[in-house]
Amino acid sequence: MRTAAANAELALLLEVSSTPKPGNVDRHREYPDLRFEQFVAGAVGTRCGFELAADGEPIGVAFERAIEGMSQQRGGNTQFGATLLVTPLVAAARNGTLTPDGATDVVESTTVDDAVSFYRAFDHVDVAVDEPPEGMDGLDVRRGSDAESALRDRHLTLADVMERSAERDGVAREWVGGFPRTFETAEAIAEGSGPVTDRAASVFLALLAAEPDPFVVTQHDREAAVEVRDRAQAVLDGTESVEELGADLVEREINPGTTADIVAGGLFVALERGLEV
Repeated sequence: MRTAAANAELALLLEVSSTPKPGNVDRHREYPDLRFEQFVAGAVGTRCGFELAADGEPIGVAFERAIEGMSQQRGGNTQFGATLLVTPLVAAARNGTLTPDGATDVVESTTVDDAVSFYRAFDHVDVAVDEPPEGMDGLDVRRGSDAESALRDRHLTLADVMERSAERDGVAREWVGGFPRTFETAEAIAEGSGPVTDRAASVFLALLAAEPDPFVVTQHDREAAVEVRDRAQAVLDGTESVEELGADLVEREINPGTTADIVAGGLFVALERGLEV
C-alpha cells in the first residue's frame, strides 16, 4: 500500500504523463526550455517535502522542502502550483480527514511561520506571478525570505496570505474555498474508464472549457484565457482539433497551468480514495 507521500508524488507524475493537455507539457509536447523529463524530475524532487507533511511537520516547512527538491532540475519551475495544492491535502490525509472540511481545517491551522516558509520557497525557483493585490504592500512573494519581517509585523498566517490572493490566483482560491474543483476532479477521474492518464487528460479538457485559467490571465491577459476556454469547448463539441489547439498554444506559449495543478490535486485525492493504477 502506497503512503500519502508516495501518492502525492505519483499524482504529479501521472498529471504530466497525461496527454493531450493543450498548452501544457506532456508526453507528446514540450517547450524548448521546459521538457517532459524535467517535470518528471521535479515530481520526484517533491517527495521529501510530501513526506514531511505526511509525518505531521508544519505545512510551510513541508512545502518549502518540496519546492527545494522540485527545483533540482534545469527547467526551473515545473510544479510549484501543484505542490502548493497537494501539500495540505497530504496533511489532511494524514489526519484521516481527506475531505473539504478536513482540508479546510489544515488551512485554518496554518501559522505565521508557515507563511514565512511559503515565501522562502520563492528563493528556490522563479515563479510567474502577478503584481500583489491591494493591501499586500511589502508582501510581494517575489521578495521571498526578505518579506519575513512584513509577514511577522502584520501577523499574517499562510491562510491569510492565500485569502488575499484568492481573487486572482486559482490555487489560492482552492485553499480558502474548501478545494471544490479539486474534489470534483477526483470524482470525475474516479468515475471515468480506461487508463488513468487518459481520464486525467479528459478531465483537464473539461476543466479548461469550464472557466478561464487564472494562470493564463497572469501570463497573458483575460482575453487570452477566455479564448482558450472557448476553444477547449470547441474541442469538446468536435468543431476544433485538440492537436491543432495544443500546437497553437505551445507556439504562443500559452500555458493553462492552474488547470494542470487542479488535475494533479484531483489525482492525489482519487489515489488516496483507492484509484488503481
